[in-house]
Amino acid sequence: MTFPHPAVAANVLTDGMFDTIKKHARAAGIGVLAFATLIQPAMAAQTIDGAHLPLWLGLPFLGILLSIALGPLFVRRLWHIHYGKASAFWALLTLAMMISVEGWSSTAAAFVHNMVLDYLPFILMLFALFTTAGGIAIKGTLPGTPLVNTAILAIGAGLASLIGTTGASLILIRPLLRANEHRHAKAHIVIFFIFLVSNIGGVLTPLGDPPLFLGFLHGVDFFWTAQHLWREALFVIGALLTLFFVIDRRFYASESARLETRAGKAKPPEPLRISGLINIPLIAIAIAAVVASGLWHPGLALNWMGTRIEAQNIMRDSVMIGVGLASFALTGTAERKANRFEWEPIKEVAQLFAGIFTCIIPVMAMLQAGEQGPFAPVIALLTHADGTPRNAVYLWGTGLLSSFLDNAPTYLVFFQLAGDSNPAHLMGPLAETLAAISLGAVFMGAMTYIGNAPNFMVYAIARRQRVDMPSFFGYLAWSGMVLIPLFVAITFLFIR
Repeated sequence: MTFPHPAVAANVLTDGMFDTIKKHARAAGIGVLAFATLIQPAMAAQTIDGAHLPLWLGLPFLGILLSIALGPLFVRRLWHIHYGKASAFWALLTLAMMISVEGWSSTAAAFVHNMVLDYLPFILMLFALFTTAGGIAIKGTLPGTPLVNTAILAIGAGLASLIGTTGASLILIRPLLRANEHRHAKAHIVIFFIFLVSNIGGVLTPLGDPPLFLGFLHGVDFFWTAQHLWREALFVIGALLTLFFVIDRRFYASESARLETRAGKAKPPEPLRISGLINIPLIAIAIAAVVASGLWHPGLALNWMGTRIEAQNIMRDSVMIGVGLASFALTGTAERKANRFEWEPIKEVAQLFAGIFTCIIPVMAMLQAGEQGPFAPVIALLTHADGTPRNAVYLWGTGLLSSFLDNAPTYLVFFQLAGDSNPAHLMGPLAETLAAISLGAVFMGAMTYIGNAPNFMVYAIARRQRVDMPSFFGYLAWSGMVLIPLFVAITFLFIR
């Protein structure tokens, strides 16, 4: 695998960069429009009833997960060249299989709905945060000692609920990698970073993680999660920081002789300074647009193939594009050069998650069918014989699915199953059930690289900076050993 020289990677304000963006945007747009024009507009409002879908429609989703898991493990070089083609194959196979069962119109309507309302906001927010965070450079000497690394993880976990797990991850991952570039063993640092900053730290506000933002859009009070989940957050964050410090200190001690020799040859330390500060208000604008889209409801909307695209969402997505472009225009190349900024990580996320968001369509429809769908035996486990919810099952059901499906729609499915979309009922008599759903979606999204959007972004950035990251299953082994005991503890200590 070939990595570009940092000076080349930093040259982002070029015609070639914009040509790349336009090429991928044009290809995606042509694909959607071509698919849409194959059906009659009058039939576009038809939707998919998951109660009647066969289970084999979920096979492409299993296929793309296995491709992401096994491709880098067995055909590493080929995978990093052709992952986009693999994603497109599984997505097209899903659409073809759905057409054979549901027909053109229903399949196209479901595809447009998923891509316009879920994928497009997802990737545009990543675009805005990726570009702005990539323009904030923390320069100076930051030693990668266990204490400093633990402090960075703690700061990141705190920031995650304020500026989102994506924003906190993209701002801090590069300084953390730069501080530890002299160390040989550092994959564990990135793994704990994903645990704490990319997932668990975002549990206290709707800004922190997409599932909680969906709850906010559906009527959950802004401060509800902070009021009800702070104990669980402190318990898990404290435990993970303590465990990380112990593990990192052991790795650091094993390299102490080499690090001391290197330190003796190092340049004199430089004071810390932050440049590219113009991107901080740009991030604030992006966050404000997200919040405003949940509060401002003018009642205006466009309708395309049965999908209602509301004015507040158009405003939010337009702001994301504007924020990203403004960051390009206002940030100097020195900041991006210092961050070793390049487009490959977001390109990889965009292409793979386009396939995931397509392949997930029939799976989510089956889940939304509830007791009438093919997953009825699993759904039946959610309640006791008297109809009261099994909160522990909600925790683990939401969590395990969030580990392999996108955690935002998974949260919404269980939200609807628990309270029939009645937020007042969920925040009141069923508060413990809503807490279990929220914890499962946010915490257990850390179990795999694809459980939450920032996970794969951080993985891609670390790998591009030559960190020997574990495979899909290697990461799963780490998360299983570290996180599952903590989640079991949460079940017994906090879930009733």
